[in-house]
Amino acid sequence: MAEQRTPGSLIVSFYGAYGRDVDGGRVPVAALIRLLAEVGVDAPAVRSAVSRLKRRGFLAAAGSGRGGAYALTADARQTLDDGDRRIYDRPAVKDDGEWTLAVFTVPESERNKRHLLRSRLGRLGFGQAAPGVWIAPAHVGEEARHTLARLELNAYVELFRGTHEGFTPTAAAVARWWDLEGIAALHRQFLEGQEPVLTRLADADPRQAFRDYLLAVDAWRQLPYADPGLPPSLLPDDWPGGVAAEVFGRLHRELRDRGREFVVEQLTA
Repeated sequence: MAEQRTPGSLIVSFYGAYGRDVDGGRVPVAALIRLLAEVGVDAPAVRSAVSRLKRRGFLAAAGSGRGGAYALTADARQTLDDGDRRIYDRPAVKDDGEWTLAVFTVPESERNKRHLLRSRLGRLGFGQAAPGVWIAPAHVGEEARHTLARLELNAYVELFRGTHEGFTPTAAAVARWWDLEGIAALHRQFLEGQEPVLTRLADADPRQAFRDYLLAVDAWRQLPYADPGLPPSLLPDDWPGGVAAEVFGRLHRELRDRGREFVVEQLTA
């Protein structure tokens, strides 16, 4: 998974970080253009991305006025709310040997549901153990149940909870079920881009805090899904995930509220 930084991704990151909480979640397009200009996105790209997000059912028109305004749809708000636990408040990893299994069967006449199921399970952090059998740490189970029901995919899936009893050693099986090397590379990519920001935290005014925080959220928000929080005993000794989470946590604590000051200023300009 490459670093995000597309106009559409940055808009999603903006609504997740600020847009759903400020001014009732209503963001004028003119203000969105000013805000996204701070991270290098020009006005035509913002308008084009807003149109795509509207077609996808992520944004909806919210009131009139020059240039219009947009707010999250109910489904989009639920999606962002669901993501908060992973992105901002990830639970401590339990090394208890418990796993969630998702077993699904989809009729050939509904192949599109099969593709959607695979895609959604992958985005939730499941690894594929066998055809139609996907696995994740036990703590992912609650979110999986809620998400699959919301997407009306629960009729095709059964969820189980249990332990791995063999025959492959669990660490070796985990290395087969997930692309650990690829996930580690994503963590290192995040650290390469975001660790330097730590050196200028003390000097960041609201405008710079907004820039740095939005880019940090955009770089981070997919990582807790690519990496579902596997137990440390099953990961390589030099696993960078813990350091990456600590860096994002510090950026979140020290930049988010300062950046909000700039957002409010732009929304009321």
